[in-house]
Amino acid sequence: MSQKKLFLVLVAISTISFLLHHGGHLSWTLEAFRLGCPSFRSSLSSVDGAVASGWGRPKHTSVAFLKTHKTASSTVQNMLFRFAERNNLTVALPITACDHQFCYPRLFSGSFVHPHTVPPDIVTSHMRFSRAEVRRLMPNDTVHITILREPGAMFESLFSYYNQYCQSFRRVPNGSLEVFLKHPWAYYRLEEHDSMYARNTLTFDLGGDKDRAGAEATTYARRFAAEVERVFSLVMIAEHFDESLVLLRRLLAWDLEDVLYVKLNMRTPSSKSRLSEGLRGKIREWNAIDAALYDHFNASLWRQLSALGLPCVAREVQLLRRARDQLVRGCFGGRLPQLRSASQIANKDLRPWQPSAKVAIVGYDLPANVSSKGSGLARDTCVKMILPEVQYTRLLLRSQSLRYRSRFLLRPTRHTSRPPGPRREGIALRPEPWRLGKLGKNPTGTLRVSQ
Repeated sequence: MSQKKLFLVLVAISTISFLLHHGGHLSWTLEAFRLGCPSFRSSLSSVDGAVASGWGRPKHTSVAFLKTHKTASSTVQNMLFRFAERNNLTVALPITACDHQFCYPRLFSGSFVHPHTVPPDIVTSHMRFSRAEVRRLMPNDTVHITILREPGAMFESLFSYYNQYCQSFRRVPNGSLEVFLKHPWAYYRLEEHDSMYARNTLTFDLGGDKDRAGAEATTYARRFAAEVERVFSLVMIAEHFDESLVLLRRLLAWDLEDVLYVKLNMRTPSSKSRLSEGLRGKIREWNAIDAALYDHFNASLWRQLSALGLPCVAREVQLLRRARDQLVRGCFGGRLPQLRSASQIANKDLRPWQPSAKVAIVGYDLPANVSSKGSGLARDTCVKMILPEVQYTRLLLRSQSLRYRSRFLLRPTRHTSRPPGPRREGIALRPEPWRLGKLGKNPTGTLRVSQ
């Protein structure tokens, strides 16, 4: 066989192998190219074995996602968990004493991070944000992202979800949102440990001061929004979730497959209250700082989308939804999944946590015959997409603890003053994450803003 024929055979074999291995990714990349988006055109020529993302640069894997309350953040967290597992990354997870959150509502500290999950690539569990502590924990190139939700819908959800846990809500006769909003100061106690659910929850989660009032609140909100903008590279908006994912993909150079999802931690329609415009206005007035933050970053989101070109964004959103539906239908026997109450879900590991008898959080159950279709990997992908936060956190902690022990604790004994542990090249870890001693009081604090 001539050298030319041998070369052509090798090229054909390589091409077939590439298509079989990357067929799904390649088809979506080519489809995106067809849409005519400028960023795709500039990066498609760079797709090769050295560039995994198809953007002309490697996927960014150092991410700090501030998981805010009742904002579709559980869906984003699930996305990040699955990305970490597919790419063999480490997720910072809470110590046992903190359960599945970083000892919220205390201000985040590196001592809340389980030592088997450091140094991390991703942090995504609930915390009250501390820029200094997250910076000490994460790599220098970490990208910070978070998500906000329209204050009316968010506060209605908080009031429903935490009605039996937040003292400010429990005082309200008949658990009425309208009654609370008529005279909120009659029920609200700012010094109570759970008061963050009852006022400016977004501001509190971001490390800010939830109890500024009057004209001072307006000035503070403006300064605080500017500080958040300096720290966070992207602030997603729940009402424009798919459009936010368009920006997220570009920011992190991720594939379309990396941002596919199903909605998690949702309430049944009967658990929701319809809000009149009057009630929405009262909610915004009571949560004035949150309202100002939302307005600021909603406008910012649409400026960024407009810069990309809204027709291009709309086409990519359509592509994302097609890819998501295709994946989800593959998991649910060719149909879109049916939401089920916890009692209807046969697999107990897939049942979402229920906050009270008055609020029903729905989830999903895989069809019984899914296990007979496709590979074990396909089934694992389907299960992980619908796995609730608490169960997924525990699963990740077990798997990462096993990896930690196999890497570091099964090595020959070393004479050192502390257990050997992973170190990220060029980044020195502070000692606190290695200690599991008693949790002392953490000083309160806020995200620093200029006065």
